Amino acid sequence: MSAGGFCKLPNGSVVVALTLPSPSPGGGTVRMIVHAVNRARALTRLRNLGMRAVYLRGNAEPPTPDEVTAVLHHPDGLIWRAAPDTLNELWHPIRALRRQGRGAVPF
Repeated sequence: MSAGGFCKLPNGSVVVALTLPSPSPGGGTVRMIVHAVNRARALTRLRNLGMRAVYLRGNAEPPTPDEVTAVLHHPDGLIWRAAPDTLNELWHPIRALRRQGRGAVPF
Protein backbone atom coordinates (compact mmCIF):
# COMPACT_ATOMS: atom_id res chain seq x y z
CA MET A 1 0.00 0.00 0.00
CA SER A 2 1.32 3.44 -0.84
CA ALA A 3 1.21 6.40 1.50
CA GLY A 4 0.65 9.82 0.09
CA GLY A 5 -1.37 12.95 -0.18
CA PHE A 6 -2.08 15.97 -2.32
CA CYS A 7 -2.40 19.73 -2.22
CA LYS A 8 -4.48 21.97 -4.43
CA LEU A 9 -2.75 25.00 -5.94
CA PRO A 10 -4.37 28.43 -6.36
CA ASN A 11 -4.73 27.92 -10.13
CA GLY A 12 -6.83 24.75 -9.53
CA SER A 13 -4.18 22.16 -10.40
CA VAL A 14 -2.92 19.65 -7.85
CA VAL A 15 0.39 18.20 -6.71
CA VAL A 16 0.22 14.56 -5.62
CA ALA A 17 2.93 12.91 -3.53
CA LEU A 18 3.18 9.11 -3.12
CA THR A 19 5.69 6.88 -1.35
CA LEU A 20 6.02 3.65 -3.34
CA PRO A 21 8.25 0.56 -3.31
CA SER A 22 11.31 1.04 -5.51
CA PRO A 23 11.57 -1.05 -8.70
CA SER A 24 15.35 -1.22 -8.38
CA PRO A 25 16.99 -4.46 -7.20
CA GLY A 26 18.21 -2.72 -4.02
CA GLY A 27 14.65 -2.27 -2.80
CA GLY A 28 13.64 0.56 -0.51
CA THR A 29 11.04 3.18 -1.30
CA VAL A 30 10.80 6.19 -3.57
CA ARG A 31 8.84 9.42 -3.17
CA MET A 32 6.99 10.30 -6.39
CA ILE A 33 5.72 13.84 -6.95
CA VAL A 34 3.27 14.53 -9.80
CA HIS A 35 1.79 17.82 -11.01
CA ALA A 36 -1.49 17.50 -12.92
CA VAL A 37 -4.86 19.12 -13.58
CA ASN A 38 -6.59 16.93 -10.96
CA ARG A 39 -5.89 13.92 -8.71
CA ALA A 40 -7.30 11.40 -11.16
CA ARG A 41 -5.09 12.71 -13.96
CA ALA A 42 -2.01 12.55 -11.70
CA LEU A 43 -2.67 8.90 -10.84
CA THR A 44 -3.34 8.14 -14.51
CA ARG A 45 0.08 9.56 -15.41
CA LEU A 46 1.69 7.09 -12.97
CA ARG A 47 -0.42 4.17 -14.16
CA ASN A 48 0.55 4.90 -17.77
CA LEU A 49 4.18 4.43 -16.72
CA GLY A 50 3.43 0.88 -15.57
CA MET A 51 2.57 1.51 -11.93
CA ARG A 52 -0.79 -0.22 -12.09
CA ALA A 53 -1.62 -0.57 -8.40
CA VAL A 54 -1.24 3.10 -7.46
CA TYR A 55 -4.07 4.54 -5.37
CA LEU A 56 -4.40 7.62 -3.22
CA ARG A 57 -6.43 6.99 -0.10
CA GLY A 58 -6.67 9.98 2.18
CA ASN A 59 -4.19 12.77 2.68
CA ALA A 60 -1.82 11.35 5.29
CA GLU A 61 1.45 12.52 3.68
CA PRO A 62 0.80 15.62 1.54
CA PRO A 63 3.68 17.14 -0.43
CA THR A 64 5.92 19.55 1.43
CA PRO A 65 6.43 23.09 0.10
CA ASP A 66 9.89 22.05 -1.14
CA GLU A 67 8.38 19.13 -3.08
CA VAL A 68 5.74 21.41 -4.63
CA THR A 69 8.40 23.89 -5.71
CA ALA A 70 10.59 21.15 -7.18
CA VAL A 71 7.83 19.61 -9.29
CA LEU A 72 6.55 22.99 -10.52
CA HIS A 73 10.04 23.88 -11.77
CA HIS A 74 10.56 20.56 -13.58
CA PRO A 75 9.45 20.50 -17.24
CA ASP A 76 7.93 16.98 -17.02
CA GLY A 77 5.99 17.66 -13.81
CA LEU A 78 6.91 14.16 -12.56
CA ILE A 79 9.92 13.64 -10.28
CA TRP A 80 11.18 11.16 -7.67
CA ARG A 81 13.88 10.54 -5.07
CA ALA A 82 14.67 7.86 -2.53
CA ALA A 83 12.61 7.94 0.66
CA PRO A 84 13.28 8.68 3.42
CA ASP A 85 15.55 11.50 2.31
CA THR A 86 18.54 11.02 4.59
CA LEU A 87 21.34 12.23 2.29
CA ASN A 88 19.61 15.30 0.85
CA GLU A 89 19.39 13.56 -2.50
CA LEU A 90 18.43 15.70 -5.47
CA TRP A 91 15.20 15.13 -7.40
CA HIS A 92 15.38 12.94 -10.51
CA PRO A 93 13.17 12.85 -13.61
CA ILE A 94 11.08 9.71 -14.09
CA ARG A 95 13.34 8.58 -16.94
CA ALA A 96 16.17 8.00 -14.44
CA LEU A 97 14.06 5.62 -12.33
CA ARG A 98 12.88 3.65 -15.34
CA ARG A 99 16.48 3.30 -16.56
CA GLN A 100 17.65 2.23 -13.10
CA GLY A 101 14.87 -0.34 -12.79
CA ARG A 102 15.60 -2.23 -16.05
CA GLY A 103 15.69 -5.93 -15.42
CA ALA A 104 13.88 -5.50 -12.13
CA VAL A 105 10.32 -6.48 -11.42
CA PRO A 106 7.98 -3.77 -12.77
CA PHE A 107 5.84 -1.76 -10.37
